[in-house]
Formats: sequence, structure tokens, C-alpha cells
Amino acid sequence: MTSGTSGPSAMLLSTKATNSEFFLQGVAVCLDAMRRAFPETDSLQKTTKFFYSPTFRQSEAGIPIGPNSSTPASSRHMLHLYTTPAPAFEVISEKDALYLHLLFALRDPSVGTLESNFASTIFYAFSALQDRWQELVEDVERGSVSSALTLEPSVRSRLEALVKPDPERAAQLRACFSDGFRGIARRLWPRLHLVLAVDSGSNQIYGEMLRESFCQGLAFYSPFYAATEGLIGVNLWPQEPNRRYLLCPRSMFCEFLPESLLEEEEEAPRTLLMEDVEEGQNYELIITNASGLFRYRIGDVVKVVGFHNRCPVVEFQYRRGQMLNVRGEKVSETLFLVALKKAVSQWPGAQLVDYCCAESGIMGDSIGGSDPHYQVFIELKGVRNLTEQQRYKLDVCLQQESSVYKSFRIKGSIGPMRVQLVANGTFGELRKDMMAFSNTSPNTFKTPRVLRRKENVHFLLGKTVS
Repeated sequence: MTSGTSGPSAMLLSTKATNSEFFLQGVAVCLDAMRRAFPETDSLQKTTKFFYSPTFRQSEAGIPIGPNSSTPASSRHMLHLYTTPAPAFEVISEKDALYLHLLFALRDPSVGTLESNFASTIFYAFSALQDRWQELVEDVERGSVSSALTLEPSVRSRLEALVKPDPERAAQLRACFSDGFRGIARRLWPRLHLVLAVDSGSNQIYGEMLRESFCQGLAFYSPFYAATEGLIGVNLWPQEPNRRYLLCPRSMFCEFLPESLLEEEEEAPRTLLMEDVEEGQNYELIITNASGLFRYRIGDVVKVVGFHNRCPVVEFQYRRGQMLNVRGEKVSETLFLVALKKAVSQWPGAQLVDYCCAESGIMGDSIGGSDPHYQVFIELKGVRNLTEQQRYKLDVCLQQESSVYKSFRIKGSIGPMRVQLVANGTFGELRKDMMAFSNTSPNTFKTPRVLRRKENVHFLLGKTVS
């Protein structure tokens, strides 16, 4: 099942062949690139992998249906790589599993890598650490597993057998936490080398927040461009700040629809092949994979930024389903984020935590009668209120970035955007709320930047503080 966070959830076939291609062309290639770029990762240090065991249902024929991710515990030969022991991967509750990931990571001062599918998962892990560090340190000191966790008796007994009292490590941890949370990762794990997680696309802001706060001074590697449909590209340039991905021609067959043709209503649009694309141009990817998808439009628009040998290298630009479009202006996620960061930089003391938008058309009567406009929800650190001038600054910044949006605003056919400041922790709660009513798992959840469901918008309206 696709995650369903940026569109309807879809059911796709996963085969042994597609999984092995992902490993051989994706994982193996990226591990080699990682070793070359960061030779210190070629060691016997353990990795803390933030992974949550997904739940599966069965079709009438007995075929398992669920997210496209296998638990590390299902690959027994891999378990020795991770700080988290096998019994913890049997815990279904995300909250309890996260506590166990943190507990066993804190017990090991020699952790070398922090890993997850997405930077957002690691960001939320550090947020949980900030809330529960005292309880975790007490467990390290006593050699216990918190009684607040709801665990199967057999799982609890196996976990408790693995922990021993360690007052010396607990004292080290308390000293680390007493200095605050900026740069906490390097203090907790002095030999930590790398954060391994995708931090491009909708995860860009989480990567930036981690680098500025919890993970100061650490290297980041965003290894894959992938989807439930399969492996699309690999990042052979780990140290480059712009995340670019070499398309993998043997993983799936790619066609390219020029951005200028996206609005043409054709059942079989005229596409280009790999040898036809031009550097500097944007294209929607159309894929054919080995497990039955034929000329499938995944909705991703990429920019060709170069070639490796003769194979295109791309940067992700936006998802077509995540565009703001109330009058045909088509403001992409990338464009809006540039304007938002520019505005936030002009709000004294403000630091962006998270955001999303909605088009006024889905709001119904709750928003009152006015011209079509954007409803913007922002979570910030460092400020408790926004003035009307500050809110309007975001509208001005978007006009500066988008001439089309500006023209509609000048004509009055798009009204001024409404900017709402929400309470601290709101987007973490939204994430839990959305996962509770979808087929996604914490491993595959991506925060949608444009909300399409009225109930999600009303949830955020209820969290508005200014």
C-alpha cells in the first residue's frame, strides 16, 4: 500500500525481483558511496535504526497487504548491526517502540550512525528524547524497562534480560542533558559519524532543523529517491548539499513528460526517453516497473541537473498533488517553502518548526465568505504571536517568488492568505491523527504540505493560538 499522505492510497504488487533490485541497485550502491565519502563509517560501530514494525492484513487469497517495508527482525543476519534488539522490533505501538530505540541507543556510547527512512522520523525521535530523557536515564541507571510501556510479557522479559544497571553511563547522560539539546547527538555519542535519512522534498525542513539543533556538526547522507513503486534513483554524491539522484535504468523504465505539457489532456501523452531529456528542464516521471505497473504517473516532477556517463541526474522538485491552485496559479511546494523561509527570517526570534496549507475551497462555511485564498498553518519556536504586518509579509514574499500569484493578487481574484500560528507540538499530533485514519506507517509517513481533507484542516483550526 502506498502511504496515502499526498493522495489516495493505492495497492501495488511487490515481488521478490523488485525487492532484490532495490537492494542490489540501491542499498549496495549507496553503502559503497557512503563508505567512500565517509570512511569512518566502515567500522564495527552499531547503528541506531528508527524503524516501526508495520501491521499487515491479508487478502481473501492470503496475500499480505501493508506498507512496502520489512522489519529488521525478519532479516536475522542484520540484527547485529543495530543497537535495538530483536524483541523491540515486535512492539507495534510507535510510542513504545520509539522509547525502546532510544533506551538501547543511550546505553551504547559508541553508536556510529543514526538511520531512518526519512529525516522527519529522526526529528520526532529527538523531540521524544527531549520529553522523556529523565525516565530513560533512570532506566539506564537501574537496568530496567519502564513500567509505563505496554509490552507483551514475553517481550518484556526478553528485553529485561538484556539490560543491566549502568550508573556510570547514566551519570554521563545526565551531564550531557544538563547542557541542553543543541548539539546533543554528538555529546551523547562522541563517535557518531553520520545521519542516514532522506532529507529532500517534504523532508527538507526536518533535515535543516536537525542540522541546526540536535545534530549540529554531523554529516547527513540522503541515499535514495524511491517510492512504494520501487527504486527510482541513488545519490552518488553524499557530500553535495543539493540532493541529486542518478536514475537507475535497470530498476524501472522511465519516461519523461515535459513540464510544459502537463496540462494537456491526453490518455497517452507524448513522452521522452532518457537520451532525449535536456539539462535544466523539468519533467514529470512516468514509470514502468517489473511488477506490473505500465506507464504509471507517480506525480513527481524532477529537474534534470546533469548526466552521469549518459544517464540523467535529477533533483526532486514537487509532487503535482501538492500544488496550491485556487485560480490556475499552480504554486509548488518548493516555491512556497522558499517564500516561507524568507518571511520567517524577517520575523525576529522566529524559527520554523513545521507548516502546511489548505485551499479555501475545502474549508466550507468555517472560514467565512471571501475571495479564494490560501489558509496557512505554521508552528514556530521563539514567538508566541504574529502581528498582522508579519502575516502579510508571507503574502508579499510569495508574490516576490511567483509572478503568476502576484498578478492574481493585484487583480483581486485571489485574496490575501490567512496565516495561523498553531500550538507547539501540533504537527506531531496531526501526524498521529492522520496515521490513525490511513494505511500508512511511521516509516513511510510524509507530512502533506497541502491538505486535501476538511477534517485535517479543522484539526489545525482547533490548535490555532494566534
